[in-house]
Amino acid sequence: MSRIHYDKDGTEAGGQGQRMIHPLPCLFTTASLLSGFYAIISAINGNFFHAAVAIIVAGIFDGLDGRVARMTKTASTFGMEYDSLCDLVSFGVAPAVLAYLWALEPYGRYGWLAAFLYVATTALRLARFNSLTLAKSPKDFVGLPCPAAAGMIATTVLFSRYLGATESVKHISILVLVYLLSYLMVSNISYMSFKHPAANGKKTFQVTVILVLLLILVAAEPQVTLFVLGLVYVLSGPFQALYRRAGLKVEEGAEERKDTV
Repeated sequence: MSRIHYDKDGTEAGGQGQRMIHPLPCLFTTASLLSGFYAIISAINGNFFHAAVAIIVAGIFDGLDGRVARMTKTASTFGMEYDSLCDLVSFGVAPAVLAYLWALEPYGRYGWLAAFLYVATTALRLARFNSLTLAKSPKDFVGLPCPAAAGMIATTVLFSRYLGATESVKHISILVLVYLLSYLMVSNISYMSFKHPAANGKKTFQVTVILVLLLILVAAEPQVTLFVLGLVYVLSGPFQALYRRAGLKVEEGAEERKDTV
């Protein structure tokens, strides 16, 4: 996502230039929207594999538009709003339609309500993200990013196909997954952001090596590797929250023991 930086007094940094419409970042954003729309059409036609791949491609374009905007210094208010609207389609409506037609339809009212809740929480998450970005540029995401939630649904479809499920499925775990992703998007759980590069050359080299290894794993078994990576990222937020809470309890217990001595 392309985002704008603001000065301490709340005024937009960069002045009048930030209000301009820059076509290059918007081109990548439009490509993300096109992929999301194609995912909806594919899901309606029963091509769930193509729909899942299209959502992943939309995530790639969504990651590129923000980086292009920052590299070319063409971030703008228009780009931020356009990006959010496109994200709602590509990472809100598209995965919800895919999940409903692929696995939630047999559950009747509970199925379409889960799909609607996913769309609604995506919209709420995007609105909250925009409001937080106006105030400051957070290092971590507050709540699960909607591209990651959409990617989790898409990779679940790909992983199920790897296991042999070529058509629609009916499993309670998919229903639970959609409700869980919806909650995580609007929660206050922190998730790591990969927008900030490593501070020194040594860390940059280590990150590069890790990325090369991940690329090899994805090339070997993409359906399995992408699903595992998505699941690890989704669970990383709750595990970090539990770890921090446990650490705070340990510190509070140590302080109480010092006071009683």
